[in-house]
Amino acid sequence: MHTTLIDPAALAAHVNDANWVILDCRHDLVNLAAGRDAYAAGHLPNAQFASVETALSGAKRGADGAFRGRHPLPEVDAFIEQLRAWGVNDDTQVVAYDAHGGMFAARLWWMLRWVGHAAVAVLDGGLPAWQSAGQDLTTELPAPRARGTIALREPLVTTVDVQAVLDNVNGGGRTVVDARAPDRFRGENETIDPVGGHIPGAKNRFFKDNLQPDGRFKAPDQLKSELKAAVGDPNQAIMQCGSGVTACHNLLALEVAGLPGAALYPGSWSEWSADPARPVATGS
Repeated sequence: MHTTLIDPAALAAHVNDANWVILDCRHDLVNLAAGRDAYAAGHLPNAQFASVETALSGAKRGADGAFRGRHPLPEVDAFIEQLRAWGVNDDTQVVAYDAHGGMFAARLWWMLRWVGHAAVAVLDGGLPAWQSAGQDLTTELPAPRARGTIALREPLVTTVDVQAVLDNVNGGGRTVVDARAPDRFRGENETIDPVGGHIPGAKNRFFKDNLQPDGRFKAPDQLKSELKAAVGDPNQAIMQCGSGVTACHNLLALEVAGLPGAALYPGSWSEWSADPARPVATGS
């Protein structure tokens, strides 16, 4: 069972296995059609497309009308139904990939753990690593799969809501770690973040700092050293980003480093900044 990362050679040996489900999570925060277009132009054999906007996200507003962020979590039952539509069973090995160092694939990895499924891994290095290993892409759509039977189990991860984060700002003592690029953290990128800045007291650990120059994850020992310095005790850490997507990359890196226990704030900056009553910090 692969539970964090998988390399191209290991995946290639199972790419045609009936009980392996491969999901293409490519996405673009500005061009929402880019992921599906890239999938149509070429994807891993037997891979299905997993839309960050629809399959991996829920309604942007809650029943009370409050804005929940750009990519709030879907309802658990809806996600289980989506997994079944992809053919996922309780014993299925799921592999997620993208072409962006795992920034979107990690969201799917975390969500499988959210519904209690441990057998999920991210393709280390993503599509570029697959091609560098001499593996081919295809434009053929995979054959229809039998409906899966995965059942909801106890979550393997934890979350916090916006009130818990606000309470923490007011003296809760937990470390908030922001996975966005430094310019977004400082409040200098209005294209993606109309309200710039970060949650007061947050630290910045850009998700790309988890990667080597070739786009693969750093070695566990190196990640452990770097993340302990940034995060401290993971059991007292809250991971966030712009909308709860790239924060999952830091959560995956923590798991690779043997430092589990941090919580995800799914609404992240897009939810936090939607209410002008919540405090905002800028700069570094």
